[in-house]
Amino acid sequence: MERKIDIQAVFIDRDGTIGGTGHFIHPKDFTPYSFSKTAFQLLKDTNIKMFACSNQHRISRGEATLSDFTNEFESYGFDDIFICPHSHTHGCDCHKPNPGLLHKAAQKHNLDLTKTVFIGDVGETDMVAAHSVGAVKILVLTGWGKSSLGPYRHKWANVEPDFIADNILEAVKWIIDKKE
Repeated sequence: MERKIDIQAVFIDRDGTIGGTGHFIHPKDFTPYSFSKTAFQLLKDTNIKMFACSNQHRISRGEATLSDFTNEFESYGFDDIFICPHSHTHGCDCHKPNPGLLHKAAQKHNLDLTKTVFIGDVGETDMVAAHSVGAVKILVLTGWGKSSLGPYRHKWANVEPDFIADNILEAVKWIIDKKE
């Protein structure tokens, strides 16, 4: 019999996972993939909380605001939003692969992070952050996903995704199939 998992919430990266190429795109110019909103609705329909979890260092450069991203994520129906606005050189604990955003969400929503899932396209940030807290790790092949498994795999060689999905919709269907 296939093992089912207790899932309290799903963390979802933005750039390259929900839409775009993996590079920064301002929220006013960002378009989700055609299947992303279906994935969000499936999570809602199965009462799985979904949280945005994204590095957005362009906020610290003044190229976008936190409210630009908050408004975008709210329009997709996210239950909460966790964004690191800092550069990776800032030394904060919230810039993925550091797990600060995940710990903040756990504290705020009383989560057991080992009962959460992280969907992202970057192995060295998304998968490493999820691994550090014991979350289920799903790498999507959109955005930087294929590169994460190819030329950049050495940067996160000690971490194995629990599932590799073509895209966020396939990832969400896998989650629903595994849910207790």
